[in-house]
Amino acid sequence: MLEAKKLTQYPQVDTAAVWALLEEEVKKDKHKIVVLDDDPTGVQTVHDISVYTDWTYESIKKGFEEKNKLFYVLTNSRGFTVEQTTKAHLEIGEVVAKVAEEMGMEYVIVSRGDSTLRGHYPLETELLRRQAEKFGNLKVDGEIICPYFKEGGRFTIDNVHYVKYGDQLIPAGETEFAKDKTFGYHSSNLKEYVEEKTKGAYKASDVIDISLEELRGLEYDKITEKLASVQNFGKIVVNAVDACDLKVFCVALYRAMAQGKNFMFRTAAGFVKEFGAVSDKPLLTRKDMVIKDTKAGGIIVVGSHTQKTTSQLEALKTVKGIHFIEFNSDLVLDDEKFKQEIEATLKKEEELISAGITVAVYTRRKLLSLENDTPEAALIRSVKISDAVQSLVGSLKVTPAFVIAKGGITSSDVGTKALQVKKATVLGQIRPGIPVWQTGEESRFPGIPYIIFPGNVGEEETLKEAVEILL
Repeated sequence: MLEAKKLTQYPQVDTAAVWALLEEEVKKDKHKIVVLDDDPTGVQTVHDISVYTDWTYESIKKGFEEKNKLFYVLTNSRGFTVEQTTKAHLEIGEVVAKVAEEMGMEYVIVSRGDSTLRGHYPLETELLRRQAEKFGNLKVDGEIICPYFKEGGRFTIDNVHYVKYGDQLIPAGETEFAKDKTFGYHSSNLKEYVEEKTKGAYKASDVIDISLEELRGLEYDKITEKLASVQNFGKIVVNAVDACDLKVFCVALYRAMAQGKNFMFRTAAGFVKEFGAVSDKPLLTRKDMVIKDTKAGGIIVVGSHTQKTTSQLEALKTVKGIHFIEFNSDLVLDDEKFKQEIEATLKKEEELISAGITVAVYTRRKLLSLENDTPEAALIRSVKISDAVQSLVGSLKVTPAFVIAKGGITSSDVGTKALQVKKATVLGQIRPGIPVWQTGEESRFPGIPYIIFPGNVGEEETLKEAVEILL
């Protein structure tokens, strides 16, 4: 454990000068950045960027044709089984390589994962590497690991990844996230995390690290040299406590890429913004988001079970004018009763939204626990519950003023299944780390703001604050 004040004790750099260098490197570079997002929260740091919700040839080609340096493909693979994510990543890797070859373009793939280290790692990047080498005629030299995400309080210092709780930095391996039933882990040191997750195939002692001292010392040549030395899919851990650290790193990274080095990436949202040189943008206001006149209420659906989400839900209950409905998700064990619960909840929602009242629907706060449970069974059950929760939006016969979804799997299902979005534009963020999509014309409710609220982001009052902006 560290004191949070540690974050401000590093030498300052001239950020404007570093930014100018980074923009220069990005302009010279010809790679298209394809970001695979394992849930919809990965656009937490960008704006005016496209998100495609499938990986068909047509969608990938549209992404490559855009003027933007990067585009996102939502995989939702954190809600997939091993078999499902294997199939998806083999398909994506092949399609991306073939489109790039047809268009005569170079590309890199960023596997955007969770800033608290949950997800199908190392499986996904290993599959992507295999396809890039098979279909893209690339030799992938290294994998860059960078789970830094300042807006969510995730920092890496001396190779140890921390989660900020109040004035304390807690090693990630000691948090509730490390106890995840499907994606749990023990190591907070990212070098050891790599060894743990790869089951010893990559030793902690062989992992290269880029230190905060090197980054704050603007040691571009030394960092570039380290990156240029990597081979055989070697691992590189990037320390970071602020965006300036990643700006410095990305300058060196582009210089290594210019020397012909190829990399795969497993990072959180903070890295993508700097790698793509996406500019800062002020937080969104109501007039930036709600572009249609409506007297209808909005809908908020809460699926995440993290303690943070539960405390945010309690704070939201102090807002006047919102009607709260507890959805009995425990009925998932009885198909008939579960169906009746869905129908009754939906009927109530429609009455309230039509009357101009905003509705907040939330699953039972205590996670259902069964004897002799398995990670796969728990995941399948949670997906079934998420399917039900998304139907509480997707089956609405009235158009809500806005939709907020709380939780990774929940927000993906609401975006793709309930709202039927094929392509969305990221407007920006309503609060730090909380992105807003504008739904496309093909979607169920075209043009409405869809607020994607991660389960593990924000302070106790943040959900309340976001809702108050929209009301």
